[in-house]
Amino acid sequence: MTTTEPRSLFRSPVFLIGLLFIAFQIWILFAPQQPMFQRPVHLCFALVLLFLCRPFSISFLTCRWARMVDFALIAATLAVGAYYIVEFDRLTTRMENVSPIFPIDLWAGVALVALLLEGARRAVGWILVGVLLVFIAYAFFGNLLPGWLSFRGFDLEPAIEITTMTTAGVLGITTSTSADFVFYFILFGAFYGAIGGGQLFIDLAVRLAGRTVGGTAKTAIISSSLMGSISGSAVANVVSTGVFTIPLMKRCGMKDHRAAGVEAIASTGGQLMPPVMGVAAFIMAEMLNMPYAQIALAGLIPAVAFYLALLLVVDLSARRGGQRAMTAEEVAKTGALLPRIHLLLPPVVLIVALVTGYSAAYSAVVASLSCLVTPFLRKSTRVGLPAFLEGLREAPRQAAEVAVPIAAIGLVIAVAVQSNLALKFAGSLLSLSEGSIYASLSLAMLGCIIMGMGLPTVAAYIIGAVLYVPAMQKLGLEPLAAHFFIFYYCVLSMVTPPVALASFAAAGVGNTSAMKTSFSAFGLSLVAFFIPFGFVFDPGILWQGSYGTIALSAVSLLASTALWAVAFGGWCGKPLGLPLRIIIGVAGLAAVIEPMGGTIWMIAIAVGWGMVAATFAASRLNAGLFANRLFVQPAE
Repeated sequence: MTTTEPRSLFRSPVFLIGLLFIAFQIWILFAPQQPMFQRPVHLCFALVLLFLCRPFSISFLTCRWARMVDFALIAATLAVGAYYIVEFDRLTTRMENVSPIFPIDLWAGVALVALLLEGARRAVGWILVGVLLVFIAYAFFGNLLPGWLSFRGFDLEPAIEITTMTTAGVLGITTSTSADFVFYFILFGAFYGAIGGGQLFIDLAVRLAGRTVGGTAKTAIISSSLMGSISGSAVANVVSTGVFTIPLMKRCGMKDHRAAGVEAIASTGGQLMPPVMGVAAFIMAEMLNMPYAQIALAGLIPAVAFYLALLLVVDLSARRGGQRAMTAEEVAKTGALLPRIHLLLPPVVLIVALVTGYSAAYSAVVASLSCLVTPFLRKSTRVGLPAFLEGLREAPRQAAEVAVPIAAIGLVIAVAVQSNLALKFAGSLLSLSEGSIYASLSLAMLGCIIMGMGLPTVAAYIIGAVLYVPAMQKLGLEPLAAHFFIFYYCVLSMVTPPVALASFAAAGVGNTSAMKTSFSAFGLSLVAFFIPFGFVFDPGILWQGSYGTIALSAVSLLASTALWAVAFGGWCGKPLGLPLRIIIGVAGLAAVIEPMGGTIWMIAIAVGWGMVAATFAASRLNAGLFANRLFVQPAE
């Protein structure tokens, strides 16, 4: 954690604007304002901070001229913010498609779209900007396209009205989610990291798993799942935990790209892990009009299955490859846990508040306030003013880097809905799959992975939800299952080659090949790759139904993914031969994607676990030449 002198912080415009941003967010939490006021102000705060924290840079411009570009963009942002404040009454009471549109509306709308495009470029790069420009072009020139893609197109006035003057475009569901939910969880994550919560998670993981077989990889998985459940960002998770776990795995004999791959997939899964999942989960709650706590509960069983499968496959792979565990001396180097165990109080406060029915935003604020008290419960964990100032500086900056890109994605939603592209795409998908639910799900899965290769998870999820969910619902899927299916594969796209943002970040930390890291992480992800097919056919996995049904669904999923892990890990008392790994893997796959209790599911479970039991028994009894040659291969 970097430290900054308090005096210099107080003189920093970034810090002061960030404080105003936090104050504004606390105010609207306890005194909610009209959407056409609080959303534009939230967005303008985010744009100003982003332009300050990520300065304009281009090779042929001097620093002075680049700074002037930033000042011009900040001035334009303030002008747009003033427009929304001054015109608030008119914008709130006007009737869409009836009330007149004035020149100032056009100027402000065009300026806001341009500012969002530049902000998205600085936050996440050119790929998202390219996607946004494609949808903007489609809005104006859709009439030139053939077939079902064609529509009459928009003129400038209705386009600006739809995208910037109502709550259906950039000031719609994406900005609402950022202002009403995401900001507060980022605030909590920044404060919790400042008081040493992240380091506690890492040390806890080392103590729990370091001395076991494959202990360093398990440490990465456990610590990343804990950190990911707080940060909700795969790349941030990689950077924060990977600097410790990747060198640790390498010291215990794991290859560089394999160590980076383990960290990448473990950090990626953090977006699936409650209580704080990725930003896309908050968007899902808004789209489904559900409490976030219900979304988090629905994600619990798939997340547990994901991480247990990862733990099992790295354990078995370590046994097969002879990777050593951490030594007692290496484990002892971590700080003592008991003197810091009270630092787990803020996440507990967050979970309790969510479970007892408080709103997600209120729960996050209460948990953040608990971070101000918790370190002082023991003398050894007390922190000084610089730590809290660091949290105050980091939270608004991180919130700005999330708010601007997801607000820009509101353009995609507005164009897709107003042009009827979403429904036409759904019809096309159904036609292409010829009504087969497996074919439709496979096409949706492929589409999410392709989109997610170059887009942040939240961007890929929103576009995927708009395009694919209507088709999936027409096939009879429940909305929650359809949205979770899209969400899950957009998360996994973070480790899917050739473009895998989490894998690239891990490769940078581990100083190894980005492509080798991507393929290693993707290979590990396969152990839980088909879990979404399971909850599509078994709603109990998403916590739907009676407690008995939910318990049976959870056991079924864990049993199925465990078979898949045995096949990938390649160990069952002794190294498994390829034929048996294929049999066990096919049985595990069939058990995951087939409805629980069906004939195929029962056969798959019986065959898979029967093979595992027989193989393990043969390895223990050394049951002759037949067992040694058919079931296992002698260790090299």
